[in-house]
Amino acid sequence: MASLKRSLDSDPFAANISSKVYVRSTKSGKVQKIVREVYLRQDIPCSSKLCRGCLKTAPKDAAGRTLPFVLSDKPAGTKQFPQGHYLVPDTNAFLNAMDLFEQSSAFYDVVVLQVVLEELRNRSLPLYNRLIALTKSEDKRCYVFFNEFRLETHVARDEGETVNDRNDRAVRKAAKWYGEHLAHASGAKKAAVPAVVMLSNDRDNLRKARQEGIPACSLSEYVKTLKDGERLLDMIPETQDQDITASKDSRRSGGENLYPEFFTMSKMMTGVKGGLLHQGIFNVSPYNYLEGSIRVPAFPKALLILGRENINRAVDGDLVVVQVLPKDQWKEPSTQVIEEEAITKNENPDAEGEDFVSEKERKALQEEVKRTQSKTTEGHAQPTARVVGVVKRNWRQYVGHIDQSSVSKSGSQGRKQDSVFVIPMDKKIPKIRLRTRQVTELIGKRILVTIDAWDRASRHPTGHFVRSLGELETKAAETEALLLEYDVQYRPFPKTVLDCLPKEGHDWKVPASTDDPGWRDREDLRGLLICSIDPIGCQDIDDALHSRPLPNGNTEVGVHIADVSHFVKPNNAMDTEASIRGTTVYLVDKRIDMLPMLLGTDLCSLKPYVERYAFSVLWELSPDADIVNVRFTKSVIKSREAFSYEQAQLRVDDASQQDDLTKSIRTLLALSRKLKQKRLDAGALSLSSPEVKVQMESETSDPIDVKTKELLDTMSLVEEFMLLANTSVAAKIYEAFPQTAILRRHAAPPKTNFDELSNQLRVKKGRELSVESSRALADSLDACVDPNNPFFNTLIRIMATRCMMSAEYFCSGTQAYPEFRHYGLASEIYTHFTSPIRRYADLVAHRQLAAAIEYEAVDPSVRSRGRLEAVCKSINVRHRNAQLAGRASIAYYVGQALRGKATEEDGFVMKIFSNGFVVLVPRFGIESLIRLRDLADPEPQATFDAETYTLTTTGSREVTVELFQKVRVKVTDQKDETTGKRGIKMELIKAI
Repeated sequence: MASLKRSLDSDPFAANISSKVYVRSTKSGKVQKIVREVYLRQDIPCSSKLCRGCLKTAPKDAAGRTLPFVLSDKPAGTKQFPQGHYLVPDTNAFLNAMDLFEQSSAFYDVVVLQVVLEELRNRSLPLYNRLIALTKSEDKRCYVFFNEFRLETHVARDEGETVNDRNDRAVRKAAKWYGEHLAHASGAKKAAVPAVVMLSNDRDNLRKARQEGIPACSLSEYVKTLKDGERLLDMIPETQDQDITASKDSRRSGGENLYPEFFTMSKMMTGVKGGLLHQGIFNVSPYNYLEGSIRVPAFPKALLILGRENINRAVDGDLVVVQVLPKDQWKEPSTQVIEEEAITKNENPDAEGEDFVSEKERKALQEEVKRTQSKTTEGHAQPTARVVGVVKRNWRQYVGHIDQSSVSKSGSQGRKQDSVFVIPMDKKIPKIRLRTRQVTELIGKRILVTIDAWDRASRHPTGHFVRSLGELETKAAETEALLLEYDVQYRPFPKTVLDCLPKEGHDWKVPASTDDPGWRDREDLRGLLICSIDPIGCQDIDDALHSRPLPNGNTEVGVHIADVSHFVKPNNAMDTEASIRGTTVYLVDKRIDMLPMLLGTDLCSLKPYVERYAFSVLWELSPDADIVNVRFTKSVIKSREAFSYEQAQLRVDDASQQDDLTKSIRTLLALSRKLKQKRLDAGALSLSSPEVKVQMESETSDPIDVKTKELLDTMSLVEEFMLLANTSVAAKIYEAFPQTAILRRHAAPPKTNFDELSNQLRVKKGRELSVESSRALADSLDACVDPNNPFFNTLIRIMATRCMMSAEYFCSGTQAYPEFRHYGLASEIYTHFTSPIRRYADLVAHRQLAAAIEYEAVDPSVRSRGRLEAVCKSINVRHRNAQLAGRASIAYYVGQALRGKATEEDGFVMKIFSNGFVVLVPRFGIESLIRLRDLADPEPQATFDAETYTLTTTGSREVTVELFQKVRVKVTDQKDETTGKRGIKMELIKAI
């Protein structure tokens, strides 16, 4: 009590204390009283360069300097506020129109209130992160004002007042104070003081603000006063604009609801808890937009969700709650390809709600029902369900283009809004209804849109325009579209990040003297014969290796990894940026780096002939590749050579090469083979995915050819020792940090995942697929050979890979030890340590290992389980997106390489439907759907035998196609009219 009194006496501002008393019951039934106090101050600045008062009283940093003020002394003027203005948005404005605030043509000098920032974080973490990025941008001049701690703007919640009403009142009070404060403190004439304008689309908040004399505008009212207003109006969500302007659509009444009403959140959670309802992620079939699925713990197989009404406005990736339908309604998955655009083409976007199920759609569903009813489904039927509510939307910004058939034939009259449909690039996303004043300008463009709402009375979701990316099929537009579609952070590194780089730039060197602090506890390994082996053209060299014989007949092997953690310190701007990016993304024609190039391709990269900091793992291995001991050390190395896989392979195979470095690589190769055999004996899987390389023209960067990647022994050499390093490091950091080690696991897939592939192999090849363990599966896959078809084994491995679970990063304290296991590698424990230049997980593992060997103190960031769980969740998403972006880039460039060409290739049937089949062409690493209508005109009649996976056509063209069959196809390029993407088209020449 005495200490509190002294603090009050010594600080006049501290006397302003706001107390709030909370009462809660404990589990034992006792009542606790919690008192929270807020110390209110008057020295929190307004940060306007016009304000003389705040310049005098603003707090100073440790060096005695006042932080630079943010808000301009000459803010932009508008028709309504010619003297200039500052903006004070409420939470509603950011929630519904963040795209507007990110525009470069307007929305400068924005006061972001603390109460708004905190509410936004609770409502939407992605939007919160975007707003934080805006506040760090020097150009936008966004200032975070701590209104909750300033005496004049603090607002206590009244008894009976909702949190939302209290927050709105706090926004109004802060906006009013800002206006009055600037008028008194700036010293300028009243006419020259900028207006402080509250922005909101909440009608009640606007009404109260105007009653209190606060300048206030809705988003549409404000945007109309801007020079670029016509374009920016399209970026205001229509559903929000309706709240203020009552557009014609909001006046429509009496419309029939097309979808069932969602359950309330409390009803859903009660149902899930009681086992009557089930919660999970909704996934749309890539081949049938009227079919979805959801995996839930209570059922071994995925629940099927069939038909528009049962899908009930769920969008791919949403977290939904479903109700299982009666058993007599359980069905088999669809055997038909049903594409939304083929069914819903020429729909009128202004006729929402009419003809809910089109004739084409009804016919497609009827044919499917007839097929399933014509034969017994016992044993094959899957439980079906219907969506009863959405817990969390996975909506994001979507790339697409305007469906030209939805554009009004009469054309736009002036600049009025027209309704059109946008077809997303991702076929799993439904068409989006868009109202825009820019139809003429946007036709033929790749555009970015956001979904705003999906009402029960609307057949399609509604959204708003964000921006145009450029003409369809131009390299710039398609590349940016790809990056946006997979949420790759591709903007240039901000200045705050670049400021963290060494001041010496490219001239930085390892200190010459070993007495320098930079050498502290580092081992001098410069004398070892170390080399790196990487893909051709690799610049960000993460890893290097060495081996040397020991007197006792064993071998010392070292894996040396770039010491990125020396340059990237926890919690600085570069570390934060790296954690957000998560990983480097490799596209065919470019690389989107996780770290600035100075580090990634120079100072951290283990380039040959120069000294570099490294983190080394050193083993003593017996002649049988058994680990005798292992140790970890920070080091300084000097690589002797940077080989490509091909160069290293040639060197190893050339018997005339007998130098020590080549002998070292040969030793590594021999040991790697033994290590690989040990893994395979333990049950590690040798899986497969189509891998190709696009050859580019050196000057124009245009694709000219596609080749299948050749697998070399030197690739396996590097892989084995990186796996060994990752496993050794995982064990060490788990020993040191049993609750917070960052690890990587690969869960065993449910046996039901392999049901379809097992049945296919049994029916078509008479083979059994054993899935009791990874070892049993590995043996089964090894046995899947066809003497007449060498590619058959690879095909089965590709299909088996798709039955697997995804590997994921996790924090050790969140799982029991048996769940650590990496199923694919047959390893009890595993992490990522060997690529810190391009993966954030590896950087965290480096920090934990450094602490584990007592090289440096444990930083709180690598001991906080909550923070590490959040990091793992983020980088799991980034890692997956990077993989998808890379594959999409290859698919795009394969299409470009084939442009204007036609080639005949061998392919293999991977999947069969009643109206088409999917063919994989190994040379290009791509697969494509060949529909019945592609075989001949008119479309041939067909008989589909689902039991034997056989499709037989009659009529205009007779052919029989079976699963796993080899076929000859003609491959050409084609622009997909649905998605606007150029890809490849396959035509069946003959079945072999």
